[in-house]
Amino acid sequence: MPVLNSSGLDLDTAWDLHPQVSVRPEPFGALLYHFGTRKLSFLKDRTLLAVVQSLGTAPTVRAACESAGVGDADLPRYQQALGTLARSSMVVERSQ
Repeated sequence: MPVLNSSGLDLDTAWDLHPQVSVRPEPFGALLYHFGTRKLSFLKDRTLLAVVQSLGTAPTVRAACESAGVGDADLPRYQQALGTLARSSMVVERSQ
């Protein structure tokens, strides 16, 4: 069961892009398409794109955010956005 709370993802867990999701970078951010659910998501922030792209190699969501340059003041906003992506199955919790 994914670790989600009212604020979004648990920042100290490991997540990854769902294997059936394709990412297409765009000038405004990116398009994410889930081939399994046929859902399309828009990332309107290139920093969020950097976070999503680094989830697979980062040990935690917090580390992915830090590597993308997300500061402490902006962390809740990115946590919430990632929670939305998790609820739509664009990102999934990584098994340890």
